[in-house]
Amino acid sequence: MATKTVTDASFQSDVLQSDKPVLVDFWAEWCGPCKMIAPALEEISDELADQVTIAKMDIMENTDTPGKLGVQGIPYLVLYKNGERAAELTGARPKSQLKAWLEEQL
Repeated sequence: MATKTVTDASFQSDVLQSDKPVLVDFWAEWCGPCKMIAPALEEISDELADQVTIAKMDIMENTDTPGKLGVQGIPYLVLYKNGERAAELTGARPKSQLKAWLEEQL
């Protein structure tokens, strides 16, 4: 399963009301580290498709949600479980570290 794009308008239904955990990647087109982890997140999305949805939110196109959440730096990964923040991670990491971190949280 590929990553899912979420927007300010869909955040409530796609993330907060999701039946399974959702990892949201807050990113921007100009962010080099964001582009570095994007392929890893796509692969992890496929590998853990039955356990978690991986969503991406462009902070330049969607400013309300990142503003409300106090997003300061990107890439910023937030795992939501049952509509609540369960874990967060700032900065790029190799795929092995991203996947291990996510699996610990699930």
